[in-house]
Amino acid sequence: MKFQTAMKKPKSSIKTGVSLSLFLILFLTGTAVSFAQTRAQLEKQRKELRREINSINTSLDRTEKRQKTVLTRVQDIEQKIEKTRQLIRVNNQQANLLSGKIDENQGKIDKLERNLQALKDEYAQMIRKSYKSRSSQNRIMFLFSSESFLQAYKRMQYMKQYAEYRKDQGSTIQKQKRELKSLNEKLMEQRSAKEKLVESNRRTRAKLQGDRVEQRKLVASIKENESEFKAQIQQKQREISKIDGQIQKIISEAVAENEEKNKSKASGSGSKFEMTPEAKKLSASFKSNRGNLPWPVESGRLVMRYGKHRHPTVRSATIQSRGVRIETDASTTVRAVFNGTVDKIQAIKGANKAVIVRHGAYFSVYYNLRKIYVQIGDKLSTKQKIGLVGESTATGRPTLYFYITKKSKFTNPASWITGM
Repeated sequence: MKFQTAMKKPKSSIKTGVSLSLFLILFLTGTAVSFAQTRAQLEKQRKELRREINSINTSLDRTEKRQKTVLTRVQDIEQKIEKTRQLIRVNNQQANLLSGKIDENQGKIDKLERNLQALKDEYAQMIRKSYKSRSSQNRIMFLFSSESFLQAYKRMQYMKQYAEYRKDQGSTIQKQKRELKSLNEKLMEQRSAKEKLVESNRRTRAKLQGDRVEQRKLVASIKENESEFKAQIQQKQREISKIDGQIQKIISEAVAENEEKNKSKASGSGSKFEMTPEAKKLSASFKSNRGNLPWPVESGRLVMRYGKHRHPTVRSATIQSRGVRIETDASTTVRAVFNGTVDKIQAIKGANKAVIVRHGAYFSVYYNLRKIYVQIGDKLSTKQKIGLVGESTATGRPTLYFYITKKSKFTNPASWITGM
């Protein structure tokens, strides 16, 4: 009956094997999905920051060739320094994330090795027991010693189950070996990725130090001739104000035309802005999407914000803008930020053309376009192409001037556009 006792072991052992396999699946997957998502997000930020830094470097090269003002170069370097700092932070976050994952994977490897050794020991013990009762005569005698046909049948099932369990145990060991090998390979990849990030941060810090040295020299030269640079800023401000005034005039004319066109007969010659039901619906929809509108270009960097503020380098000077300026690449397409109708297309002195899109009571203005793809009256959808950005006369760089108004009142585009 000793052999019968040995035969009863597989039931609980099979359950243990199933539980162990389930545990391994859950254990190995664990936080893999969230880790991959977080790492992908950081990598996306890292690539975007590198793209922005490369764009700034291109601007610096262009500035140097065209011998533009020191102020422009200082602003570029300041932006580059800020983006480089952000890149270093993202690199550190990625490295720390990988360090945590490496530690976690090392723990998994240690546990897998212990589980594998336990399985091997159990399998070896099972083989030894099987060897002791390997004789065909013993198995036949075990069946013939049964007190009934039912007992003999059960004993035969035990023997079959035991043989299957031995096979399953061998498969489980092989599976764990493969998982252990895969985990070790991932660990090596993660260590290599971490080393690359550390090396990238070292090079980035060295470049940052060089940019800071150049920045200090340029700022010192500006302070020595502050009155001269202040005059340059004031001249630029007059140009900005002139352009803003032209934009406001165009929009005011568009509002007046729409009021005249859409006012109801009941209102007589009143000045109330009467909109059609369609325009009211569009206006409400535009308003409800405040803060969630896409950028008017797919990629770019903000070089001038809305409102009045001190110049970042010449603190005694102030600058004011009723819109924002976005520097981008020469081949960048300008796109609509929301559904609307092309209300006006007009050339503006000193800065190519402007396209004004009406969204009910709201207007979005895309200014300094060298090429235009739309016509007055066209119905546009969100992100539909409007034209190609032109170069700024002040900097020689591809720059979009972007405005959002409610009727003819300017509002801050950053409060409408996602992440601006």
